[in-house]
Amino acid sequence: MKHLLSLVTLSFCFIFNAHAESKHGPTWGVHGMLLFGNSEGMYVSHLPMFHAPHDYQVVLQIRCLDQKLDTAIKSRLEQKLVLWTMEPEQFEIARLATGSKMPLKQFKANIVLGHFEQGGKVEYKDVPMVVEKTLIFRQLSPQMRDNKQAIYHQVGSGKQRFLLKEIDSRPDFDHVLAFSVPANAAMSDVVMKKTELQAAADVEFLQVLQSKVDKRAGVKGTIYLDRADLE
Repeated sequence: MKHLLSLVTLSFCFIFNAHAESKHGPTWGVHGMLLFGNSEGMYVSHLPMFHAPHDYQVVLQIRCLDQKLDTAIKSRLEQKLVLWTMEPEQFEIARLATGSKMPLKQFKANIVLGHFEQGGKVEYKDVPMVVEKTLIFRQLSPQMRDNKQAIYHQVGSGKQRFLLKEIDSRPDFDHVLAFSVPANAAMSDVVMKKTELQAAADVEFLQVLQSKVDKRAGVKGTIYLDRADLE
C-alpha cells in the first residue's frame, strides 16, 4: 500500500511540474542585462547568446518605479564609466517585442555593480522597474557569417548618448560606447570598419562621429565589450 501511495505521489508531482513548465513559452528565463545611462535616461541591453532562449538582441528604455531611487541610480551611472548589470526575475523576453499581445510593462530586478554572474555586488535588490520603450528587438540568426562593417545604433537623444553595436555576425562581439554631442545632433546610425572580432579604437569612433554626426562630438569610452557569449 505504501509503495502504491509513493507511485501515486510521484506521478502527481511529475504531472504538476510538467504543467508548471508548459505554462511558460520558449523564451522564458533569466535574461541578464547590461545597465547604462545618465540623468537623461536609463537603458538596458540584453546580454545575448546564439541559443534559445537568449538569442535576442533587445534594448529597452526603463526607469525605477520609485522616483527617488531612479534619480539616485541615474546619478551613479553618470558619475563614471563602470560596468553595471541587471539580474531580472524570470520572464518571457518575447513579451518585450513591439506589438506583443501581452507586453511586459514592469518587472523586478537586482541591480549589480559589476557582472551579476562574475562576482558583481548587488547594490539594489528586487527593484521594481518600468519598461518605458522597446528601442531594439531582433532575434539573432545562428548561421556562421562575417560582415566587414559594424553598424552602431545611437541610444539616447540628449547630450550624453551611447553607441550600441548591432549583432549581425557569428562569431561577433557585444559593444557599447559612451559619447557626447550637442543636444540637437543627428540620430543617424554609425558604420565602422570591422576587422574580425576587434572593436575600432576610440580615435576611429571620434573621426566617424565628427564627420557623420556632429563635428563637436567627443568619445567618453567603452562601457561594455564582450566576445565570449557570441561564438
